[in-house]
Amino acid sequence: MDMQQAGQRAEEILDDTMEAIQPPVKWVRGVAMESPCSTDLNEPTGTTSVVRSRNILTVVSERRREELLKTVQGHWEKRGAGDFVIRSGEKRPQIRATTADGLTVTLYVGNAGNVYIRVGFGCAQDSAVTYPEGTPGHPGGPEEPERIPHEHSPYWSGTGS
Repeated sequence: MDMQQAGQRAEEILDDTMEAIQPPVKWVRGVAMESPCSTDLNEPTGTTSVVRSRNILTVVSERRREELLKTVQGHWEKRGAGDFVIRSGEKRPQIRATTADGLTVTLYVGNAGNVYIRVGFGCAQDSAVTYPEGTPGHPGGPEEPERIPHEHSPYWSGTGS
């Protein structure tokens, strides 16, 4: 897989994951990251790790976080992901898994209750890369991504059952 293919596949997984969250949450694209891979001697390998992300702008109450994690985990399982690592029941829960085609998918809750979903592929073959419109730090996108949730949802932001 080359960098362009890895980026496109990551975007597909992210879009599919966001659609699986019901009721829907408001989100924006997070930072797109690339990091050159190297040998143990810090020599270039002609490959690069590729990461794409989504920042959820809907406030997800502490009470609803576990449900959000279970929803996303169930969705990823249906799509064939495996090797799950789950940290739940904490202030900053997280789930991580690997897709059948080798991408790492992660959902985690930050310090301020902000929720991020990331998809990455380690050491894709170097290639030219394009980015979807609205990608922070790239043409057509903001300089910095929004990170702090500020949208309220009767369901996700509430404390009721």
